[in-house]
Amino acid sequence: MKFEDFIREGKVKIATKNEGLIKSLIKTSGDDLKFIKHLEINKLSARKIMSNYYDILRAVLEALSLSKGYKIYSHDAFSYFLEFIDEKNFAIKFDRLRKIRNGINYYGEEISVDEVRDNVEKIEILINQLKKKYFKNLILKDDR
Repeated sequence: MKFEDFIREGKVKIATKNEGLIKSLIKTSGDDLKFIKHLEINKLSARKIMSNYYDILRAVLEALSLSKGYKIYSHDAFSYFLEFIDEKNFAIKFDRLRKIRNGINYYGEEISVDEVRDNVEKIEILINQLKKKYFKNLILKDDR
């Protein structure tokens, strides 16, 4: 499958660049990161924290896709979008995280505290790299 296939299927639409929405997504993702960093990862919270970190990453990707003129309605389309903009390494990492999140949310899979800690670290790195590369002008001093 290719990114263009998602466009043909209506899972991705050509969109007008909406600077206000892009800025809002970047700001709220930063706010959400500040909040979630203070939560304790334990056996009870691990599943929910993993899912929330994934959602923050997905919000940054949504801002990125909007900045390139696309509105994405399918989580798996984000991986193809990343390949489409020559970010294959990010695509592979995001798709792995998407599968973990889907397993937790839709198939009742368990996730260990250690796995969540490892993934949280990776997600924070991905978010910071994406923001620095694509949104330097939108990063507020508090988000660095």
